Amino acid sequence: MGTPAGAFDLQETALSSLATILPLAAEGESGFHQPSIAEFFPPAIWFEDTFYEINRLQVVRFVAVAVLLVLMVVAARRARLVPRRGQNVAELLLDFVRVNVAEDIIGKEKAHKYVAFLTTLFFAVLAFNITGVIPGLNIAGTSLIGLPIMLALWVYAMYLGAGVRAHGLGGFLKSSLFPPGVPWPLYVLLTPVEFLQVFVMRPATLAIRLMANMVAGHLMLVLCFAATQFLLIDSGSGALMPFGALTLVGGFAITLFEVFVAALQAYIFVVLTAVYLSQSVEEEH
Repeated sequence: MGTPAGAFDLQETALSSLATILPLAAEGESGFHQPSIAEFFPPAIWFEDTFYEINRLQVVRFVAVAVLLVLMVVAARRARLVPRRGQNVAELLLDFVRVNVAEDIIGKEKAHKYVAFLTTLFFAVLAFNITGVIPGLNIAGTSLIGLPIMLALWVYAMYLGAGVRAHGLGGFLKSSLFPPGVPWPLYVLLTPVEFLQVFVMRPATLAIRLMANMVAGHLMLVLCFAATQFLLIDSGSGALMPFGALTLVGGFAITLFEVFVAALQAYIFVVLTAVYLSQSVEEEH
């Protein structure tokens, strides 16, 4: 079965267009902005080369915190017996964390101690993540490892503290490093693995997972919209405009996907935190 001539023409057009795009983008002659790791290390705005140095990423974080605080204060002050739309959304999210995360994972008897912590963590991660798709901000506050590490260390301190309070230091170490029901010779292999899991891998994976997803999303968005500008405006070639339309549509699709990823990563972060807390306070795990 032969291939229609029109398909050959389309393939040739695509190949010739790509052959035009790639050399120009690589040489930087067209103004094509290639995303790089430098995106996450912006220059200082204030107090350069000091301990208090402020750059654009930190400003984005300040904005996220300020907006989150304002929204929460407004929702609390205007709370009514018959809630309006904004109050409905806030209460829906609060109940989601309390019921579907804290109570379902930790248990109703113990969950009340950690609801405030888990709720704060969920809203904070969500606010920092969502700035990656906000026009004018355009970068997630969690896309540099420092903030994810701080959040992970907060979780780390909470679940270690919860375990020590529940079982005492010796009891917590015993239940964490020497799981019951295992033949004692296997502890030679199992205990080092449990030590790495409880004291190293849990906080490390929390921080790295969060940062990696935000970095990947930012790079994809920059690539799509930079390619759109190049193909539609900078290249000056009408033949490239269909490809520019595709990258534009792709950019908007990835934007919507990044909103989903921002919420999903906040959910995963708080669910894993609840799981760690549950394992710390339960009698045997």
